[in-house]
Amino acid sequence: MNIYSSRPVVLCLSGHDPSGGAGLQADIEALLAQGCHAAPTVTALTVQNTVNVSDFRVLDREWILAQANAVLSDSPVAAVKLGMLGSVDMVATVVELLSAHPHLPMVCDPVLRAGGGGSLGKDEVGYAMRERLLPLATIATPNLPEARILADLPEGSADECAQKLLPFCKHLLITGGHGDEHEVHNRLYSRDGSRRTFTCQRLPGSYHGSGCTLASALAGRLALGEGLESAVQSALDYTWRTLRDAEQLGHGQFVPRRLPLDFCS
Repeated sequence: MNIYSSRPVVLCLSGHDPSGGAGLQADIEALLAQGCHAAPTVTALTVQNTVNVSDFRVLDREWILAQANAVLSDSPVAAVKLGMLGSVDMVATVVELLSAHPHLPMVCDPVLRAGGGGSLGKDEVGYAMRERLLPLATIATPNLPEARILADLPEGSADECAQKLLPFCKHLLITGGHGDEHEVHNRLYSRDGSRRTFTCQRLPGSYHGSGCTLASALAGRLALGEGLESAVQSALDYTWRTLRDAEQLGHGQFVPRRLPLDFCS
């Protein structure tokens, strides 16, 4: 007999990373750590490892819709997390899917580049995401290079990118891990003009799957009913601990150690 209460279900639409560092495996591990259940819909298959991505293939729209709708018709989904989409057609497919479920909080991680620098979508994907997908999102979580692509500001600051993107998105968390300052500044912007900066110590090295970890943890916190600002803080704290304890599983970037909260204090 089941003596446990059901965990919130988070629908994840992300790519598959065979190294296990990013993509759907990162989503599953991070959501499990928050006390949620991940329902993974595969959007793309990639050829990548901890060094870089060398190729990817986006799945057909019928497969995406069939996977996601199978979950949505069966489970009480509490939140949605978006990762790699890879094509303009996939953006349109996801917009069609999510437009039918506007009540669900949605975290959009605009995956446009791999940690090693390789492309995970053509430039027009960023434009399509900005124009069509961000208006459906509760919050988007780009790093600064991704925010620059979305805002079409190649040298823009976080503030300048936010000014360009907030008309499309209610809340925007621009992460600062790609800088070189001693401290990392993660900036939360809201359309009502409020903003808050979350500061943490910069860790040495570079990491494969940190953005996936953060966005999934944030979706999990929202699925649990946590308020937005508190959920951002919880997700950032958790992600920092996974990076602090990261492992070198290959020849490239470190992989976050996404253990449950009880094990990464």
